[in-house]
Amino acid sequence: MTVGFIGGKFLPLHLGHVYAIVHASTIVDELYVVLSHSELRDRELCQDTKMNYIPVQIRLRWLSQLTKDMPHVKAISIEDHQDNDNYDWAEGAQLIKREIGKPIDLVFSSEVQYNDIFEELYPNAKHKLIDPMRSQVTISATTIRTEGVYKHWEFIPDFVRPYFVKKIVMVGTESCGKSSLTRNLAKIYNTTYVEEYGRTLCEELGGCDGIMVKEDYQRIAYGHKMEEFKAIGKANKLVFIDTEVIVTQFYSNLYNNEHQLVLDEIAKIQDYDLWLFLEPDVKWVDDGLRVHGEEKVRDQNNENLKTLLNKHDVDYKILSGSYEIRLKGAMEHIDKLLQ
Repeated sequence: MTVGFIGGKFLPLHLGHVYAIVHASTIVDELYVVLSHSELRDRELCQDTKMNYIPVQIRLRWLSQLTKDMPHVKAISIEDHQDNDNYDWAEGAQLIKREIGKPIDLVFSSEVQYNDIFEELYPNAKHKLIDPMRSQVTISATTIRTEGVYKHWEFIPDFVRPYFVKKIVMVGTESCGKSSLTRNLAKIYNTTYVEEYGRTLCEELGGCDGIMVKEDYQRIAYGHKMEEFKAIGKANKLVFIDTEVIVTQFYSNLYNNEHQLVLDEIAKIQDYDLWLFLEPDVKWVDDGLRVHGEEKVRDQNNENLKTLLNKHDVDYKILSGSYEIRLKGAMEHIDKLLQ
């Protein structure tokens, strides 16, 4: 049985890492993928770059997803508490040997400059270089951190991309253009979107006003979140979302005069990157489900929704005016977010 390992910080994991790990797995009978991490050191690496620190749990999760169908490959985590300037390679090698617990035959890397140190630290192992010139996959984690993940999106594995997807949510009262703007932005940015799940449920019921029960709003909140997860998994850098749980709470108050604590709890853990609030200053359209078309009622509902959002300390950007002005305003906010 030949045993080898390949190490890295995987900050972030990219297709160059994937190639190296898969290549190494074809050479040995047993391969260990070593995630070497120190929060101090890793945060230093991300300072003054276009990438935030990525928790080790997320990076180990990526490696687990990559190797889950490779029975002879195991991802392990090795932690130390050193910074970049004082990293002790000898101590790191001891931790790796202890964790693997068996003789190591091959040490894999893509760095020629590691030859001498690996010969010293792993005298009974051979240092095997994989794609040292980055000719097979022309990327490095340093480049991604420096220039930004979105610039090098094609080098990010599908199962890693959801972590970096930016979530943009549209909020507002009925007939303010949320659904149309959500769909249009998804087309422009060539990505996925989430329809308002409350509308889906109301269509199943044949309406909303006077027939909604307390549990319906909980179904909307849960169902909407599941649709978000699906859309994020297939998204291209961005995902556009039509309404969320605070809007669901608004309708619970409006239709049933009931404020639900469970909806507040869901609202607390939401983590959207951009909130776009659409003012109800476009023509109200009767689509068979809407019932609050009077101008005074629209204005009052609009203020009530803003009050709810403010209670949750939501930092929303207001869009008003024509549909063209709203589209251009939304794109300005989105492009700034991507930069």
